[in-house]
Amino acid sequence: MRGKQTVRGMFQSMAVICAAGGVMYLFIPHDDTADPIKPVDYRVELLTAQRAAPYAVVAPEGLAGEWKATSVSYERQEANAWHLGFLTPEREYVAVEQSTAARPDKYIGQVTHEASATDRTQQVAGQAWQRWEGPKYDALVRRDKGVTTVVTGTASWERLGEMAAALQSKKPAGARA
Repeated sequence: MRGKQTVRGMFQSMAVICAAGGVMYLFIPHDDTADPIKPVDYRVELLTAQRAAPYAVVAPEGLAGEWKATSVSYERQEANAWHLGFLTPEREYVAVEQSTAARPDKYIGQVTHEASATDRTQQVAGQAWQRWEGPKYDALVRRDKGVTTVVTGTASWERLGEMAAALQSKKPAGARA
């Protein structure tokens, strides 16, 4: 007799728990259409990187409002590596990567997931960027005075060029030269 009461009690407890869960689901507001990717505000990290980096850290200015920043980091120990990730209006990924890595080709391979250099260039805002193509990401690459700048991702060449054209550098007051 005791075994039947234990099983019965377990089912009653489960019924109470499920009913409470159903009530909470009904009365707690939720939006199933909300975008699960939350934008990040990268202004503080940008200022920090601009003060710390031995090069002019870049970030986009003037992109359409549909571009959404999704990730940001600056790693001084990792060859002063600056990273800023975005989603395009078409929800493709674009990242801006900068570094003073001693072996730029290895660095480019890492941030582009093994893209390779091509003989082609793309003119962006009056500057020639080298095209790199890969199985996962394509990239536009520019090397200047010991710093490598990479605009990479799954987006089209047009969107990569749009990001590259929007890149601006500003050293905050008091930053190292």
